[in-house]
Amino acid sequence: MSATNAATRYDALIIGAGHAGAQAAISLRQVGFAGTIGLIGDEPVAPYERPALSKEYLAGDKSFDQLLIRPDEFWTENSVELVSGERAVGVDPSAKTVTFESGAIVGYGSLVWATGGVPRRIPVPGGDLEGVLAIRSKADCDRLIEALPSIRNVVVIGGGFIGLESAAVLRARGATVTVVEALDRVLARVTAEPVSRFFENEHRAHGVELLLGVGIDSIEGDDASVTGVRLSDGRVLPADRVIVGIGIVPAIEPLIAAGAEVTPHATGVLIDELCRTSLADVYCVGDCSVLRNGPGMRIESRQNAHELATTAAKAITGITDPLVLVPWFWSHQYDLRLQTIGLNVGYDQTVLRGTPEERSFSLIYLKEGEVIALDCINATKDYVQGRRLVERRARVEPNVLADTDTALKDIAAAH
Repeated sequence: MSATNAATRYDALIIGAGHAGAQAAISLRQVGFAGTIGLIGDEPVAPYERPALSKEYLAGDKSFDQLLIRPDEFWTENSVELVSGERAVGVDPSAKTVTFESGAIVGYGSLVWATGGVPRRIPVPGGDLEGVLAIRSKADCDRLIEALPSIRNVVVIGGGFIGLESAAVLRARGATVTVVEALDRVLARVTAEPVSRFFENEHRAHGVELLLGVGIDSIEGDDASVTGVRLSDGRVLPADRVIVGIGIVPAIEPLIAAGAEVTPHATGVLIDELCRTSLADVYCVGDCSVLRNGPGMRIESRQNAHELATTAAKAITGITDPLVLVPWFWSHQYDLRLQTIGLNVGYDQTVLRGTPEERSFSLIYLKEGEVIALDCINATKDYVQGRRLVERRARVEPNVLADTDTALKDIAAAH
């Protein structure tokens, strides 16, 4: 179905059919919204769980049907008109309409912008060669999976979550994998050094080559496909495929053109605690939004998408339930499960709880003596029990936090 077949107006129009957009539609019905709902996405498939792409889906442990946020019949049964394969290119906040690439113009009562972002392309010669991939969509993964039998050498550019998760899966599937990271450690933007070094050691133990503190000069290839990656130090790495995982560019151009207030460098649309933008009746949720009075950054997580979408749905129906954000994240690499609660922005001290050598430990982040975040590696109890410490910004002595004989729930109860 295309937008040209859709209704010309919806009481609630949701642009973007990822987790945030899907959850906005689900939440609207859950809170009793009786108006018409249009959920329009640019991929030709129903809404699905994107985080699993670089984990279970790429590994072959889950089928695409298992990634669906809801079965196909859910949308019909709940009177949500799901439109696939249509990209929004313009917003007119005065006329309250959205224009699509196909030329269709659809009106709205309330608009929820949930487009997320597109993979950031690497700005070097050869960056657009065949075989240079991102892992952001089902189509991206399908192209890589189809080529796996003939792939011997993979270069992963970027040592963040996507890069390392992909490296772990591809190594397990028999490929020779090299990860190239421009900074001096992996996960540098999201964790402290002890966690970075632990994951570096794990990847090396599984046969992944890590090249740190080195840039990319160009990506080389022939007429058919990529053949290698030339590093800034002159070395050339052989590559049948190159995976680029260096972040996303938020898909917010139509809102910018419509006059929505954004961050100084247009890294996201500014929203209030009810997910409202500066445009009347326009909400923004998920990876492309930035909370005006929050940490000043996009929070790219399934949980954040879920909570913002729920908050926006309530606001549309007149329920004022301001967002209280305690972000959490997770990553699977080999048999390791990293779970993070809170944001470590501005931390000035860390406390190691447990021992990395036993492959089960937590790193606790403090700011001015208050607990602000935890990274928990194969330490689910710490993750679950540490949430209260983060929510309360508890003041706890470091030696108490480090004592594994004392459960975090008991520490939280005392604070």
